[in-house]
Amino acid sequence: MVASQEQLASGVGAAILRRGGNAMDAAVATAFALAVTLPQAGNLGGGGFLLFWHQGQRRAYALNFREMAPRRAYAEMFLGADGEVDRQKATRSLLSSGVPGTVAGLLEAQQRFGVLSRAEVMAPAVALAHRGFPVYPELAASLQQAMPLLGGDPNAKRLYYRAINKSVSNPAGYVAYRPGEILRQPQLAATLRLISSQGPKAFYQGVIADQIDALMRSGGGLINRADLAAYGAPWQEPVRGSFMGYTVLSMPPPSSGGVALVQLLNLLEPLNLGQMGLNSAATIHAMVEAMNLAYRDRNSELGDPSQMEIPVQRLTSKSYADQLRALINFDKHTPSKQLSQIAPLPSNSNNTTHLSVADRHGSLVALTTTLNFAYGNGIAVPGAGFLLNNEMDDFSAKPGVANAYGLVQGERNAIAPGRRPLSSMTPTIVLNSNGEPWLATGSPGGSRIITTVLQVILNRILYGLNLASAVLAPRVHSQLWPDQLSMEEGISPDTQRLLEAKGHKLLRTAAMGSANSVELIPGGGSLGVADPRRSEGAALPERP
Repeated sequence: MVASQEQLASGVGAAILRRGGNAMDAAVATAFALAVTLPQAGNLGGGGFLLFWHQGQRRAYALNFREMAPRRAYAEMFLGADGEVDRQKATRSLLSSGVPGTVAGLLEAQQRFGVLSRAEVMAPAVALAHRGFPVYPELAASLQQAMPLLGGDPNAKRLYYRAINKSVSNPAGYVAYRPGEILRQPQLAATLRLISSQGPKAFYQGVIADQIDALMRSGGGLINRADLAAYGAPWQEPVRGSFMGYTVLSMPPPSSGGVALVQLLNLLEPLNLGQMGLNSAATIHAMVEAMNLAYRDRNSELGDPSQMEIPVQRLTSKSYADQLRALINFDKHTPSKQLSQIAPLPSNSNNTTHLSVADRHGSLVALTTTLNFAYGNGIAVPGAGFLLNNEMDDFSAKPGVANAYGLVQGERNAIAPGRRPLSSMTPTIVLNSNGEPWLATGSPGGSRIITTVLQVILNRILYGLNLASAVLAPRVHSQLWPDQLSMEEGISPDTQRLLEAKGHKLLRTAAMGSANSVELIPGGGSLGVADPRRSEGAALPERP
């Protein structure tokens, strides 16, 4: 079973399973396909995290292919002459790009745990890029919206828009693809073929490295061939927690997702949320107060473990949760200023993508990858056919100043050479009470990823919703700052009034996250759900 944010990519993964590939083969094939069919989030020029349950070995593996700051990066690089953060530099320039990790991560995972050849796994993505595919309505709308960004880079403009004769009404000579028109990406196809034949060396030491280096030299970026050659995707021990007899496995730092998720589950476990009722005022209030405490720790305590000690064991312990829980007022909202003195401006983005895979052997993969913003910084590598990330904005560009997701972070996440920025990506696998693999989930959504995954797990375990209903249920979110409770449509007006009476400032928001999830059925078989918040997604079985 494969659940991803785009149906052609899900079909690629399902076909790989039918050819005898395992969960890792299917996940990697799907991710490479998403680099073709979901250019706003799928990528070669970004990074991410992968969690793998190997059923044969009865153990979990976590792979960190997060982007890395170049060696010439420095803490004040995004500050202007006035000492304030220059958002253009931080998000839309070549300076905003970290060393990409996606290619290294996907190939490392497939080489270690896949059973098919690299060429077999990458062939579908090559074909999709070479032959093209019909532009689906959501992609057409996304590219139309992104035209001011992508149209500003001549290489990106040629990749994603159709050339026409120049006219008074269209002096640029390019228009957005309409639904049903074929988008072909020959440059990307050539890049994928090169990676397929030569492996990671093509990207990090060969022709593609030369292309990235040349772009950076010409445009004032910092990444060079030495940065690319030095990049590695390390394996790490997953964060482990327990909730109501289930085992929760998730990503360790520099992802904040696993630590914050386990911390939240520890905080909420003794509270009898099941009796309070799904999305009742009492339940939402308790969750929000816990969320604010978890995000306080997330922003101040976490960073890149390769450069500093991270107190993972303390933050994820039941005893620490007991101490924190005493700070929760169950009758009244605790204002954020009482928990933290630093207030950022609100912002969010949802342009990451998550896929989940289950195979016939009982192995599971949860994989989240991103460019950060939609289409990253909007800059394409000349001749290579892919966009670069703007992940450097996930660092703390200035202590006490929010990044683009409204997250205020401290010195532990300051820009430093070779450091990986803190992330909210939360690929997660849950084992049932018998210790058997059960659920794989995750989501895009910036700072809202953690709370999205939390609610899918709560909905499934506490409230007994089936997987589809657990994913579909309305979501809420709070992250300490801004001091507000974000909620999707579907929360009752009475509940909203009760929350306001408890002191919450409510913000009605558009859909949050896209929790593409799979679940193994005891005795055999699997279920998959593509989050309906993104209509282009699909969950497809190995055998239709």
